[in-house]
Amino acid sequence: MKNNKTKILKIILTITVVALIIAVLVYLFPLIKNLSTEQGRLEFKEKIDEWKFWGFLVLFGLQVAQIFLFIVPGEPIEILTGMCYGGLWGTIFILISAGLISTGIFFMVRKFGRKFVYNFCDKEKVQKIENSKLFKNPNKIEKIMFILFLLPGTPKDLLVYISGLLPVQPVRFIIISTLARTPSIISSTLAGANIATGNWKMSIMIYLAIIIPTIILILIMNKFDKDKTTGEALKVINK
Repeated sequence: MKNNKTKILKIILTITVVALIIAVLVYLFPLIKNLSTEQGRLEFKEKIDEWKFWGFLVLFGLQVAQIFLFIVPGEPIEILTGMCYGGLWGTIFILISAGLISTGIFFMVRKFGRKFVYNFCDKEKVQKIENSKLFKNPNKIEKIMFILFLLPGTPKDLLVYISGLLPVQPVRFIIISTLARTPSIISSTLAGANIATGNWKMSIMIYLAIIIPTIILILIMNKFDKDKTTGEALKVINK
């Protein structure tokens, strides 16, 4: 009965969030399509300024849904935030909101245990990751977590839930997850900020200028990783 109630709640939340995302996009679309013109950019900024506190609240709600329910990747929300509030404040907002939500989930997992995780994640996948010798190793887990949070395309929201079950200190988890997400967040919010000023080419260049060196750094780290822990961790978490 409890599992059925949880599933129903997830469905309701999912429908609500998807409807909210669609509503926001429909509302902003007439403004977004005119961002290539100076008048369009002024109208976009004026509309966002009208939102005031509600704009942050809507974006925070989308962040909660994205991390809790895995509905959409984080990048679109980060780009939208950069469009609304610029590269600096957009980055600060995403770092703080993602940090608060991830920390909240981490401590809820520590308090309520595996059953809480199973309500939001695939039970078999969670058990496979948790029972992996690699993820049980206290000497390697922090390095693995850092790389997985740093890599583009890894299931970071799943990692947040899994981290609560692993031998990681709360403070270290907060530091690792925040620092590792920073390059991706900066690239997305800066890209969004440049889209809002009509500079589409610059937004692409900024995104690539941050993501490509990050990938190169990871490849170098993996090259000197004699135990090949990164590759093994990716196989475990992506299966």
